[in-house]
Amino acid sequence: MLDCDKKSIYVGISTDIQRRYQEHLSGDKKGARYTRSHRLLELIYSLKIGDKSLALKVEHRLKKKSATWKRSLALKPMKAGKLFEALSLDA
Repeated sequence: MLDCDKKSIYVGISTDIQRRYQEHLSGDKKGARYTRSHRLLELIYSLKIGDKSLALKVEHRLKKKSATWKRSLALKPMKAGKLFEALSLDA
């Protein structure tokens, strides 16, 4: 999760978090359109899931959560099992 402009949270998945973060920071076409228009990116939460299908499900559920909920997750990070419970996912 990336904090954008201290107003919104970007959620995405990647096999290489540092590479993807740098792509977002660069502002070029490799970064998401959203992060090109919402600057001041700060990585606030990451979690290794290991399974692409499950990662996509987590991403989808996280995107439905409010920015406040996501900020509280960043302040008190959950391990995978607890996060799956909070998102009502069977893993």
